[in-house]
Amino acid sequence: MEITQQQHGDTLELAVSGRLDAYWAGHLHDQLSEVLRQGARHVRLNLRQVAYISSAGIRVLLQLHKQIKAIGGTFAVAEPSEAVKTILDLAGLAELLVERVAAREVHVAPSTAFGAWERASARFEVLESAPEATLKGRIIGSPDLLVGCRFGKEDCRELSFDDSTLGVGLGAFGDSFEDCQSRFGEFLAAAGVAAYLPTDGTNVPDYILATGRFVPRLQVLYGVACEGDFSKVVYFEGKENFQPPALHEIVEACRDIAGSDPIAIAMLAESAGLMGAALRRSPALEQSAQAPFAHPQIREWLSFTAERAYARSLALVVGVAASSPSEFDPMLRPLAKSSDIRGHFHAAPFSYRPLKKGETNLKATAAALFEAETLQGVLHLVNDEREISGAGGSRFLRGACWIGPIGQISVEKR
Repeated sequence: MEITQQQHGDTLELAVSGRLDAYWAGHLHDQLSEVLRQGARHVRLNLRQVAYISSAGIRVLLQLHKQIKAIGGTFAVAEPSEAVKTILDLAGLAELLVERVAAREVHVAPSTAFGAWERASARFEVLESAPEATLKGRIIGSPDLLVGCRFGKEDCRELSFDDSTLGVGLGAFGDSFEDCQSRFGEFLAAAGVAAYLPTDGTNVPDYILATGRFVPRLQVLYGVACEGDFSKVVYFEGKENFQPPALHEIVEACRDIAGSDPIAIAMLAESAGLMGAALRRSPALEQSAQAPFAHPQIREWLSFTAERAYARSLALVVGVAASSPSEFDPMLRPLAKSSDIRGHFHAAPFSYRPLKKGETNLKATAAALFEAETLQGVLHLVNDEREISGAGGSRFLRGACWIGPIGQISVEKR
């Protein structure tokens, strides 16, 4: 089987020749998945040269039709051979899948942007705006207690995360400090979903979705939480012939678009590779002067991505950022040496699915992601800028960012 590509305006045409049987259906699936990852949202599949199609081939066509429809795109089978058209007619799928000649046209996507921004490596569109909205920020506990693993029962507090609250930090699902003592790890929460990575040796991330009046609750050692409505939704996409935009570039653009400092961000984005770290052991079990950062014990306490991981995944990223001195400073770290912005961001990577461009509903999309895809981990995103072996920071191909200025800030210690 041979597949060739040709761009017609906003529509990508793939011409297929040969037999579309079970063996070649897998190749077609891989090719179609790749063009979706590259940003194609309007696909025309020319099957004029296909002499045979099996049920496996039909399944690929239906999968693609469903995926593209879910992200607001278009898909059609064009010029099917007699053999293909007969099978699709008999299967009752011709009306659904086959392009009508009269309707054939180059698709031009309508613009819904309120404004456009551009940076060296990416373009940004402001898709939605509630300019008066602000978030209330909370700073919980002290990250300084992580040095020496000095967390005790008095440092733990229970937080609830409904669909108007986002947060990151160290925590665990459970009823009490004693229940969670051996499991505390990185967590993130946004839009009524929460996930964390237990440190009890299982290394399997866990999550909870808000349902009805039930909302996710975590026992938290330290972290930040923000409550309220986002002021803007921003869609970004990396430019061709440039490296995918780094986390700090996206955050800087979001800060400028929001026109505020500090800000909170919830992002759904297609990953080009994440750089991060995660605890291997709970910092609440026992105090140790060497834990968790002293060498060589650090290898027992922390896992690092020596190079970018989770490429070609869809990631939920949550965090806060500021460039000027603020009450968040104890929770923030530089996002890059070349940037004035500091942040605290966690990421939950999932198996890949294309992201709809436009006015995406964060709550619905996040819930569908947790329900339909595989949660692969939870990472505290870091920037590795070691002179020789540093791999840099996390990078993203395209995505949507929900951003909000943080107004009132409260500090909650013991």
